[in-house]
Amino acid sequence: MKKKCGWCLGDPLYEKYHDEEWGVPVKDDQTLFEFLILETFQAGLSWITVLRKRENFRNAFDQFNYHKIARYDESKIATLLQDAGIIRNRLKVRATVSNAQAFLKVQDEFGSFSKYMWNFVAGKPIRNQLEDYRSGPATTPLSDAISKDLKIRGFKFVGSTVVYAHMQATGMVNDHETSCFRYEEV
Repeated sequence: MKKKCGWCLGDPLYEKYHDEEWGVPVKDDQTLFEFLILETFQAGLSWITVLRKRENFRNAFDQFNYHKIARYDESKIATLLQDAGIIRNRLKVRATVSNAQAFLKVQDEFGSFSKYMWNFVAGKPIRNQLEDYRSGPATTPLSDAISKDLKIRGFKFVGSTVVYAHMQATGMVNDHETSCFRYEEV
């Protein structure tokens, strides 16, 4: 049996996410947007809670089509707030709309959201050397800086912890435990 990061053990959905997605470098704007939105909904909750609702989020938010989401009106927001399949936090739902609008502005300025984000790490993942995931940081000076820049650009619910989780999920930083089979693979 392959050694895995301790945080994912015991739940098949968590383990599948760990084995196939977490920490894999993502350069696709659509996927980066999905992770950004899911991370914002995760703020204050456990990631497994969001992961279990991921398909519901995809369906509710038009497969994370940021062009459509940027145009959501009050009627659509009201419908989302009635959807028991997602996390029905009014501020987070509204932030999703404004984040889609800010996302489009970043794309216009930088050519893609990917270029904007990956510029912070010079296009290469940061490889940490964690023996135990519990010793890993929740924030770093870099996630502080990205968070600050995103907020200046109009993004909401993008505190440093959310940003660092996004960096981990999208492979900007490799925080797999060094003994994990995925550490060398990603």
